Amino acid sequence: MTDTVLDRLLRYVVIDTQSDPSSLAQPSTEKQKDLGRVLVADLLALGLNDAHMDEHGNIYATLPANSGKDVPVICFCSHMDTAPDFTGTDVKPNVVRNYQGGDIQLTGDTSRVIRVSEHPELNNQIGHDIVTTDGTTLLGADDKAGIAEIMTAAQFLIDNPNIRHGTIRLLFTTDEEIGRGADKVDIDKLGAAFGYTLDGSTIGEIENETFSADGVEIEITGVAQHPGTSKGVMENAIKIAGEIIARLPRGIAPETTDGRQGFIHPTGISGSMDKARLSFIIRDFVNDGLARKEAILREIAEQVMTAYPGSSMRFTVVEQYRNMKEVLDRHPEVMANLVEAVRRAGLEPVTHSIRGGTDGSRLSFMGLPCPNIYTGGHSYHSPLEWISVQDMEKSVETIVELVKVWEERAGT
Repeated sequence: MTDTVLDRLLRYVVIDTQSDPSSLAQPSTEKQKDLGRVLVADLLALGLNDAHMDEHGNIYATLPANSGKDVPVICFCSHMDTAPDFTGTDVKPNVVRNYQGGDIQLTGDTSRVIRVSEHPELNNQIGHDIVTTDGTTLLGADDKAGIAEIMTAAQFLIDNPNIRHGTIRLLFTTDEEIGRGADKVDIDKLGAAFGYTLDGSTIGEIENETFSADGVEIEITGVAQHPGTSKGVMENAIKIAGEIIARLPRGIAPETTDGRQGFIHPTGISGSMDKARLSFIIRDFVNDGLARKEAILREIAEQVMTAYPGSSMRFTVVEQYRNMKEVLDRHPEVMANLVEAVRRAGLEPVTHSIRGGTDGSRLSFMGLPCPNIYTGGHSYHSPLEWISVQDMEKSVETIVELVKVWEERAGT
């Protein structure tokens, strides 16, 4: 195979792989396996003979070691699903060759424009080839760019056996966008000591820290009564839910926070007169901050309920993931080798904290310390999503350099 990273991206993004948070299955959508089957075929064509897809849609493959050193087994991971936030059906990618600056008007929905004023990173893309959507769908570079980069790096290593490396595992997961990407990963079968997700953004930016995350469900049981005879009796569960939402602190919301500030974020509301349900996500970089925000939300809900003596509430907290820095700090070589690889690729490494999570968050706590590497993509989950081909190539180069660093620094 001689596919370029662009060839692969263009083949992969046209396969609809949106995940579905309302589904209890994994994968949450069977169409994610459509890409999985393509990837298995591509991996087998590269000569990775153990490539396979399990019943959950996860893809495993191995690039055998060609070094005589005792090199730790490392894994490169990306996810196959695209976000439910915007449609990924019938993606029509467009390549703007030799970009010379200025706004990019999309071709399918011409009301959508990628403006330099809103995407200043475009100023660093002069002369690059920019891949966009046509404005009617998201692109899916999150995370099919990561997949394309891992596949292209694997091809490069196979084509250049003079580059010495240890055993490399490849892992492509399902349902990352709905928080389940690592749920069904078989860590024992994977057999890696350390991992790296390819799921970042601007080249040079590497991420060793994520939010810690919980979900909260508030279930309200009100008092139903015919509206014509409800005076002094009815306690409308919808109104109770509305009061809880109305009392949320404005300063602890996604739209009013940035940097290392966490938030309380309502993500769903449903109900009727007698029963209502509120869904929230709680985020913070430290677990104490997470607990404080949950306490604030619980106190608000309990205060509201005092005005409705006939009604009841159930408040449920579900752990989602934790800040991977806690694990990575115990294995400093994982980041040290990555920093060196980024420098060898000609970039200045910038360490960032993710205001979100990746598969690496869960994998780190499952025993696979796993920071995040840039893919070159921008404006994810949006019809304005775009990515530079040259930046993707730089990500491929970073993977190759990282493999070399691990081999060079291993004991004999």
